[in-house]
Amino acid sequence: MRTSNTSSGRGFARRTLGGLAVATVAVVSLAACGGGSDPLSAEGEGSGDDANAVIVGSANFPESETVANIYTEVLRANGFDVTTKFDIGSREAYIPALKDASIDVIPDYTGNLLQYLDPQSTATSAADVNAALPGALGSELTITTAAPAEDKDAVVVTAETAQKWNLTSIADLAAHSAEVKFGAPAEFQERRAGLPGLKENYGLDIAPANFVPIADGGGPATVEALASGQITAANIFTTSPAIEKNNFVVLTDPKNNFAAQNVVPVVRAAKSTAELTRALDALSAKLTTEELVKLNDAVSGDAKTEPAAAAKQWVVDQGLDKPVS
Repeated sequence: MRTSNTSSGRGFARRTLGGLAVATVAVVSLAACGGGSDPLSAEGEGSGDDANAVIVGSANFPESETVANIYTEVLRANGFDVTTKFDIGSREAYIPALKDASIDVIPDYTGNLLQYLDPQSTATSAADVNAALPGALGSELTITTAAPAEDKDAVVVTAETAQKWNLTSIADLAAHSAEVKFGAPAEFQERRAGLPGLKENYGLDIAPANFVPIADGGGPATVEALASGQITAANIFTTSPAIEKNNFVVLTDPKNNFAAQNVVPVVRAAKSTAELTRALDALSAKLTTEELVKLNDAVSGDAKTEPAAAAKQWVVDQGLDKPVS
C-alpha cells in the first residue's frame, strides 16, 4: 500500500511496496481475500445524500479489515446507518472508490497515503507527513485525526544481538555492517527507504552477499530466519505480534528513514460531518500501537478470531459501544 511499490500497502512486500501484503500477516492475507468477488461491483452504488448513511470500506488484508470493522461498530453506536464493502484491494482501487462515492470511509496509513497522492514528497517524520497530507488530499478527500497506532517498517534484531552489540538504534548497528546478514523483501535492496536509505542515513552498509531476500513481507519465514540466527537483522513491521512473542528488539529510527505510518480514517469530503469526525476521533484516540498488535494477534494468531468479532470486542472493551458524548 505505498508509493512506487509502497503505494498499495504499508511497506516492503506487505503490500509489497506496491501491492498489498500485510507484514505481520502476509501469508494469512491471501486467505482473507475470500472468493475473489469484487466488493465494488455490487449494484446500489454509494450512500447518496443521506448524511446518516455511510459506507465503510477496507483494503484486502486482515489489519485493514479489522480496523474497518472498528469504524463500523463505532459509527453504528453513534447512530449512523453503516454498510460495508470490505476486501477492496490496493489504493489504486479504494482511493478512486472514495472519489466516485462507492465508499465513504476507509482506514489508511499516513506516510503511504501521502506517497501515493504525492510521489515526489520527501516527508517522513510524523509532523512533516501530517503537515503535507491535507494539501495532497485535494478537495474530494479529507482525513480525521490519525491514531497513535503506527504500523511501519522497522529494523529488528534479537535480544541477544542487541545485548551483545549494545544496540538501541539503527545507527548502533552500522559499526557491525560487515557482520550483519539482513533479511527483507527483494525490493528492499533498491527502494529509497530500504538499504540505500539505511546507508545514507545511518552508515549501515550491507554487502550484496549479506542480503537475504525473503518474500513474505516480515511474516513467518522472516521471523523464523531471525529467531534461528540465519539472519542478523530483519525488516519487520511494528504491529507484528512476533516482535513481543520472540523478545525481538526494534531499533529506533531517529532520522525517520522509514516514513511515519499512523492509522488514519480517510473520508469522502462530501460525507464529512462534525458528528462523523467526533466519532472517528474518539476511537482513533484509543487505538494505540499496542492495541493494534493485540488485535492482529487475535485475528492472525492462534485464536484466529474473525476481524468483525475482534473489532466488536475491542469496541466494547474501550467503552466505545455507546454514543460519544
